[in-house]
Amino acid sequence: MNIASLLAKSAITWAVRPALALGSDIVQSYSEHAEEAARLAGGLRHSLGLSPGERIGIAMKNSPAYSTTLFAAWHAGLAAVPMNAKLHAREFEFILKNAGITVCFVDDDLVTTLKDASQDIPDVTLINISSKTYTDLIAHDEIDMAETDPNDLAWLFYTSGTTGRPKGAMLSHRNLLMMTISYFGDVDPVSECDSLLHAAPMSHGSGLYILPYVAKGALQIIPRSGGFDPAEIAGLLSKYQNVNAFFAPTMVTRLINAPEITPGSTENLKTIVYGGGPMYVEDCLKALALIGPKLVQIYGQGEAPMTITALSRAQHTNSEDPRYLEKLASVGTARSDLEICIQGGDEQPLPAGEIGEVCVRGDVVMQGYWNNSKATQESLRGGWLHTGDIGELDQEGFLTLKDRSKDVIISGGSNIYPREVEEILLQHSGVLEASVIGRPHVEWGEEVVAFIVCQTDAKVTETELDQLCLNNIARFKRPKAYLFVAELPKNNYGKILKTTLREMLQSN
Repeated sequence: MNIASLLAKSAITWAVRPALALGSDIVQSYSEHAEEAARLAGGLRHSLGLSPGERIGIAMKNSPAYSTTLFAAWHAGLAAVPMNAKLHAREFEFILKNAGITVCFVDDDLVTTLKDASQDIPDVTLINISSKTYTDLIAHDEIDMAETDPNDLAWLFYTSGTTGRPKGAMLSHRNLLMMTISYFGDVDPVSECDSLLHAAPMSHGSGLYILPYVAKGALQIIPRSGGFDPAEIAGLLSKYQNVNAFFAPTMVTRLINAPEITPGSTENLKTIVYGGGPMYVEDCLKALALIGPKLVQIYGQGEAPMTITALSRAQHTNSEDPRYLEKLASVGTARSDLEICIQGGDEQPLPAGEIGEVCVRGDVVMQGYWNNSKATQESLRGGWLHTGDIGELDQEGFLTLKDRSKDVIISGGSNIYPREVEEILLQHSGVLEASVIGRPHVEWGEEVVAFIVCQTDAKVTETELDQLCLNNIARFKRPKAYLFVAELPKNNYGKILKTTLREMLQSN
């Protein structure tokens, strides 16, 4: 099976239906979208000489070409490596090298950044989607779809971990198909009359959800801004019907607080699927009051793409349930094809109501991490994916997350891993120790705060630390506050006590 067949089948069934829109303009039908993807696949295989199994990078903001490039890669038997457009050049460089990318598609906004990222990688060819090279590639003759094994790599999803280095979760054609089927059964039904609005990055959740919508012949809408703008979204809701979107909880909060969004302006909104961070019950109730019963929550991660549990539309509105608010604070129940258990320190299952690590298994779980057998063995030990999240299952199967053992900070729906930031801060000659935590932020969910211990007699300024971060990591990852302390709280084994740091923040 080849996941690209979802587009090919829809092009037969819904040939003339609109497939892609840029703002208020329809730019391709399903037959046109499938044809262009097959032609680009021909260009990749024959003009560029790529072989099945090779990885191609995608470093672009949201655009119609994103969908074309994804399906072309799969059609040609290649693996796609979408990358967050907000990354720093050095972060792009690591992924390009680690994944062994030889061809990377970029847009005008990221050409300079990717040139900087690839200057020491002679084997990488950058192709600007505005260039004649790209035009020539999509003018190539169509090729037959490559035959792929269900376990062949389709999407290399780079996520981060406590080591501070991104890890490439290997998602197969089978993984993506199971994710797609589960969407229909456990998240939300889709028909050819629906549309998917890409206001969140297509390199992550919004891009993964292309698949269930393409499978049903639905329309993909890309805002002309390429991102999230409540006023623009309000305008698109007045243009299109049955609009669906994947948003981070902070995006939902920003949307419902925008002056352009009123009960009347969301009549054409069908569903907002939200995930990627905590949604506070108060915000959830406010959203339901404004837009109506149109919310679905998912909990997942790149290693089990998009959905481990779901809190359905009905569960969001069942206020007659005596445990309504408790369930609204949960992340729902396990998807149909996946098992969940809570494991204790001995990695044995715990009974309902006990708190431990959330572990999952099923056909949606990744094959492992690219070129990282140690991390693979650690994460997939015992036949379970160890998520690193701490939670509990109740008697009815609802999962409530309690903490994140990996200390990930989620700001605006993007994951920020403290170790990555700490390693940069420690590059400053005047910094002896650094510890990074998150603190609540009204708009973004969380923001980064760094505790700094300076070398004896060293003078370190916030400006210097800011510049160090800006030179090495994406802007959104840099600390928003620096707290200089004489020492960091530690336990008897020398481990920094981040719980104590959080208490210190609250007392300030």
